[in-house]
Amino acid sequence: MSLVREFGDEVSIQLPHIKLAGRLWGSADKPLILALHGWLDNANSFQPLSEHLTDYQILAIDWPGHGGSEHRPGAYPLHWIDYLYDLDALLQKLPNIQAPVAILGHSLGGIIASAYAAAFPDRVENLILIEALSPLYEDESKSKNRLDKSFSAHRRFLASIDKPANVYRDMAVAVLARHKLTALELQWCELLTQRNMQIFDSGVCWRSDPRLKLDSPLRLTFSQVDALMQAHKVNTLLISGNRGFSQLREAIPMANRWFKRLQSVEIEGDHHLHMGSAEKVSKVISVFLKG
Repeated sequence: MSLVREFGDEVSIQLPHIKLAGRLWGSADKPLILALHGWLDNANSFQPLSEHLTDYQILAIDWPGHGGSEHRPGAYPLHWIDYLYDLDALLQKLPNIQAPVAILGHSLGGIIASAYAAAFPDRVENLILIEALSPLYEDESKSKNRLDKSFSAHRRFLASIDKPANVYRDMAVAVLARHKLTALELQWCELLTQRNMQIFDSGVCWRSDPRLKLDSPLRLTFSQVDALMQAHKVNTLLISGNRGFSQLREAIPMANRWFKRLQSVEIEGDHHLHMGSAEKVSKVISVFLKG
C-alpha cells in the first residue's frame, strides 16, 4: 500500500470515514515526520520547514474542511475532538506505508497531537509542538453561555447555506484580506491562501468549510485537561516564539509538571515561526530527533 500521488508532491489518503489531501516532501528512504497544521491553515504551512529539514520526509495533511481535504458531511456543529478520530485513523493506516518517527503539530495541530499522545503514548514515538501545548479549557461557569453562542451562530450559518459564496476578483485581494485579519506576513498569507481557495472564471473564493469559524459548543474544564495531561510520557519538544502567544510561555511551568520528558525552546518569531523562522526551527528539531 502507498500514498496516492495525484501530481508532484500532492498526496491523497482515503481514511474509513473521509478523504484527506496533503503534501509530501523528501525521498522515501528517509524517516517520516507527520505534520499537522493549525486552524484555517493547511499543508502548505510546512513548505518553508521542508526546505530545511532535508534529512526527513515530511507528510503534511490538510485537516478535514481545510485545503484540498473533504469536508465533514452534513451541516452539524464541529468539535475539536473529531480531529482525534482523524489522527487515529491516519496513524493506523500509515504503518502500511511508513510509521512516522515524530508527529509535528502547530497550534491546533499541536493541541490535537498532544492530547492524542497523552491518551495513547505507545502510538507516538516523538512529539514536536510549535506554539501549542494542550487542549483549550475554560471555567465550567461559561458552559451555558458558550452553548448559547455556539447554537446561535450555527442557526445563522444554516440560514445562509443557500446564499452564494463571496467571490474575490483575484487571489491578491484574498491574500490581503487574510493579512489584515491575522497580521501574518504577506508571503505566508499567499502560500496558505493558494491552497485554501477555489478558482473560477469570475474570480476566487474560499473552499474552507465555513463551519470552522463557528465557536465550539463545548470546551473542556481545567480539571479535565489536567487529568488528561498528567504524566505525559512521550518524548516531547515544545517550541514557542518570543512574539507568539504569551499564554503559552506563561504555561511553561504547567508543561513541566505535566510532561515527564519535555524540552522547551524559545525562538525569535511569531505564532507562525515555523514559516518565518523555518531555518532556526528546523535546526532545533534536528537536534531533538538525533539526540
